[in-house]
Amino acid sequence: MDIGASLESRINRSDYKVLIVDDVVSNVLLLKILLTNEKFQVCTANCGKACIEQAKTEHPDLILLDVMMPDINGFETAVILKKDPETQDIPIIFLTALNTPSDLVKGFQVGANDFLTKPFNKEELVMRVVQQISLVAAKRIIVQQNEELRRTISNRDKMYSVIAHDLRSPMASIRMVLNLAVSVISPETVGEEIFGLLDKANRETEEAHDLLDNLLKWTKSQTGRMNVVYQDMDLNEVVPGVVDIFVMIAEMKKVKLQFLPNDEKFEVHADNDMIKTVIRNFISNAIKFSNENSSIEVFITRHEDFAKISIRDHGVGIAPDRIDGLFHKGETTYGTGGEEGSGLGLQLCADFARKNGGDVMVESVLGEGSTFSCLIPLKKQNEEATA
Repeated sequence: MDIGASLESRINRSDYKVLIVDDVVSNVLLLKILLTNEKFQVCTANCGKACIEQAKTEHPDLILLDVMMPDINGFETAVILKKDPETQDIPIIFLTALNTPSDLVKGFQVGANDFLTKPFNKEELVMRVVQQISLVAAKRIIVQQNEELRRTISNRDKMYSVIAHDLRSPMASIRMVLNLAVSVISPETVGEEIFGLLDKANRETEEAHDLLDNLLKWTKSQTGRMNVVYQDMDLNEVVPGVVDIFVMIAEMKKVKLQFLPNDEKFEVHADNDMIKTVIRNFISNAIKFSNENSSIEVFITRHEDFAKISIRDHGVGIAPDRIDGLFHKGETTYGTGGEEGSGLGLQLCADFARKNGGDVMVESVLGEGSTFSCLIPLKKQNEEATA
C-alpha cells in the first residue's frame, strides 16, 4: 500500500494555506486560480518584504516563492524566513526561470524544499504542492501523536506512583500485623482452617507489599527521579542484614535460608538502597520457587574486579529458552506455592545493578535450581577510574 497516496487522500485541503509570492500580477492570478480550484486556502504577496509580513500574519503551510523580484530576491527572502523561529519551519517551493546547477544548489542552501522551473506545467505544480502539504500533514500527525504519547506516559507514571505510594503505607501496617499474628499463634490455638487462612493472607500481603515497593522504585527510575547515591560500604555487613529479614518468611514455607560468610572483605562504592533492593528481590524469588524442606544459600565471592552476590536455591529451576528474557520481558510467573510474580522485580534488579556500574546474571538447571547473582564493582576499581 502506498502510504503517501493514502495520506494525500485523507488530507482536507481546505485546512491548508498556501502563500503565493510573485511580482508579476498575471502569475499570481494564475496560481491563485489553480490552487483555489484544488480547494486550498490562498493568500498572496507581490515582493519579498510583503512575503515576510504575510508569513508572520497568515501563518501559511507552504510558500510558493518567485526568485527574481525587485526589492529582495527569493533567495534573500528565504534566508530571512529561515532565521526567524516563527517562520523557519514553513516549507518553500521556489518558482524560477533559473535552472543552472549553481542556482539549484544555492536554493537548497537557503532552505528550499523543492524547485519548479518557469514556465511550469499546471499538473506538475499541483502535484508538487500536494506533495509538500502531505509532508506538512504527516509532520502534524507525528507531533500530535508524540504529544498524546507524552500525556499517556505522564498519566501512566503518575498513576503508578500514586498507587504505589498511597497503598504502600497501609499495606506495610497490614503486613506487620499479619507477620506478628502468624508468629504468635498456631493451628492448635485457632484451628487448622483459620491458621491456614491467616498464613495465606500473610504471604499474599508480603507479595503485594513487595510489588508496590518495586512499582514505586521502577516508576521513579524510569522517569529519572531516582538518582544513585554512592557511599562506601562492606557487603559483608549489608547482605546478612537483608538475609535476616527473610529468614522467618522462608521458614513459613519450610525453606532454610542462610548466609554463608566469607573472610574476604568486599568493599564497594554503591547505592545502599539499590543494592539491598536487588538482594531482596533475588531472595524473594528464590523462596517463591523453592520446594518445602529445601534450602537457599546467599554468599559473596570475587569475580574479576567485581563483588558477586549470589542467591542459590534448589527449587524448580528455569527452562533454557526463558533465561535470556528474564531481566527484560516482565512475564507473569507462579511459584511453587501458587505465588504470582510480575517479573517487574527482575527488571528492577537489572536496572539498579547497571546504574551502579555492575550487572546481573543467572545460572539454572531445570528441576534442580537457580543461582541469581549481582555484580558490583569493588571499591578499588572505582577509585582507579576516578584517579
